[in-house]
Amino acid sequence: MQFDDDAGLDTSEVQDVRGSRIPGGRATVGGGVAGLIALLLGLFFGVGPDQLGLSSGDEEPGASASSLAQVQQTCRTGRDANTKDDCRIVAVVNSVQDYWAQEFERRGGTYTRSPTVFFSERVGTACGTATSAVGPFYCPGDRKVYLDLGFFDELRTTFGSSGGPFAQAYVVAHEYGHHVQDLTGTLDRSQDGRTGADSNAVRVELQADCYAGVWAHHATTTKDESTGRPLITSLTEADIRDGMDAAAAVGDDRIQERFQGRVTPESWTHGSAAQRQQWFHQGYRTGDMARCDTFR
Repeated sequence: MQFDDDAGLDTSEVQDVRGSRIPGGRATVGGGVAGLIALLLGLFFGVGPDQLGLSSGDEEPGASASSLAQVQQTCRTGRDANTKDDCRIVAVVNSVQDYWAQEFERRGGTYTRSPTVFFSERVGTACGTATSAVGPFYCPGDRKVYLDLGFFDELRTTFGSSGGPFAQAYVVAHEYGHHVQDLTGTLDRSQDGRTGADSNAVRVELQADCYAGVWAHHATTTKDESTGRPLITSLTEADIRDGMDAAAAVGDDRIQERFQGRVTPESWTHGSAAQRQQWFHQGYRTGDMARCDTFR
């Protein structure tokens, strides 16, 4: 995956609070076994920690003052995105949101942009206080994506993904798939408390995978406003394979087999490895969000 060296990056779409401390509130998600359980429950769930029963009850939403200093100073152009991990995520956020803004406009709607918050260790949100153990998540309460960049190492070392830049891009695009669902009213369907292979929770996750694939289909043709040219200039089949591998690595069956030694489909919340790959590929192959109806 390559970016246009001369394209400007819009760092206003990323809030960098890494290293900040949260005044008030205390996260109830810790490391060790408790953290692992939280991660297995929350990984890519698309909802805030309050809906997973992980908030402390006395947190201050958005308590840390957002600081863009780090990404503003180092992430200016596509050249930076080609050489620095955090700048790459900024560029992916820009590309994903440019695509959905143009797609919503084409369909006669309005896309509301959602910032991604870079945090380390723990963060306060409108959905509660969470630690890095929860993994990447989208909070519908404040319509923000939350991401500890250290998760990408976990994706490779703990979950067995092949890694690579596009594996990271898939994670980001999946979370923005939840934002699209929030804007279209679909996300609420996952909050009925049911789990299992045919549950709405699984269908919402698979649709977000499909939406990630839809963006990938259009990634090299979505024009950047600053240049009038695509921000992403190259996306190879090897990149797509990395995305597919990441999707499989976080399938419920793979996670359960790895961490509990058996597969229990009745407790699934995200779908199997094969399903996640299938729906990502469906979006990538068709490039049509209308072909992402996982509820049919």
